[in-house]
Amino acid sequence: MTGGTITNAMRPMHDRSNGLGGGFAGYGIYPEYKDFYALHLFFDSRDTRKRCEAYLKEYFEIVHSERIPTRKIPAIKDEPMIWRFFVAPLSSMLASHQLDEKEFVARTVMHINTQMDGAYVFSSGKNMGAFKAVGFPEDVGVFYKLDEYEGYSWTAHGRYPTNTPGWWGGAHPFTLLDTSVVHNGEISSYDANRRYIEMFGYTCTLQTDTEVITYILDYLLRVQGLTLKEAANVIAAPFWNTIEREPDENARKRYAYLRTVFPSLLVTGPFSIVMGFSGGLMALNDRLKLRSMVVGEKDDKVFIASEEAAIRTMAPDAEKIWAPAGGEPVIVHVKEGAY
Repeated sequence: MTGGTITNAMRPMHDRSNGLGGGFAGYGIYPEYKDFYALHLFFDSRDTRKRCEAYLKEYFEIVHSERIPTRKIPAIKDEPMIWRFFVAPLSSMLASHQLDEKEFVARTVMHINTQMDGAYVFSSGKNMGAFKAVGFPEDVGVFYKLDEYEGYSWTAHGRYPTNTPGWWGGAHPFTLLDTSVVHNGEISSYDANRRYIEMFGYTCTLQTDTEVITYILDYLLRVQGLTLKEAANVIAAPFWNTIEREPDENARKRYAYLRTVFPSLLVTGPFSIVMGFSGGLMALNDRLKLRSMVVGEKDDKVFIASEEAAIRTMAPDAEKIWAPAGGEPVIVHVKEGAY
């Protein structure tokens, strides 16, 4: 699917955002560099870019780097320098730090975003990339020429910031490695979630609450090895009285275990999220379903949106339009061998 398809799907959603942030994530978009981490960065100056590139060269093999192609349009202004680097960690560095490559890349992202003023890594996965800006999402898609990209999975978001500023790094999706998250709503548990997750080497620097969900998912899935459903049962954990009524004893014990071990990673407040990962998507509402989310299907494609209008734009004759229950994850996997 081209990025033009998902860009057009955001047009009827225009009034869900206010022009202070729009963004996309595409999976399968870099087949020629699929074995390398694609680092997308914002720089405030040429000197910052040179300094960051010199840092990367110490720890990575850089197989290709370039400005991310954009087109000038009146709706997108004051853009920073936007670059991408396709890199592989040096084996000598992995050995000396005694880290696997994913942890090494994650730590590099945290280091640049916290220690290098004027540089922000906003995408760092393999064969995927995030594209975001201050603007309406349909304009952001045009700005980044997403119609020239093809991928097997796309996510998109339009911001309507209420408690945090609208700036380029604060637009959704938020990413770490191949995990990307778009989110509607507000996280009332943000401070508790942030304090807990920052004990494990993550640092929230992008001035919006959604960033913490990305790090929670990375921690639960990659570091702790939970399944997608288990991670969903941490973030949107069943109420204790729901757990007590669970007829399956093994499921009841598992729900209770997850709530007991990860109490500080329960996300409260109204939210709907869509998480992208290599090979699929997961959608999740808060337990009380205080934010809208609909799912549709057509042939071998699955569509998830805040409103049915976006689905109908992509697939006018989509079938099986339905709304997921609160706290129940919708997990979609790409067919084996199809990406």
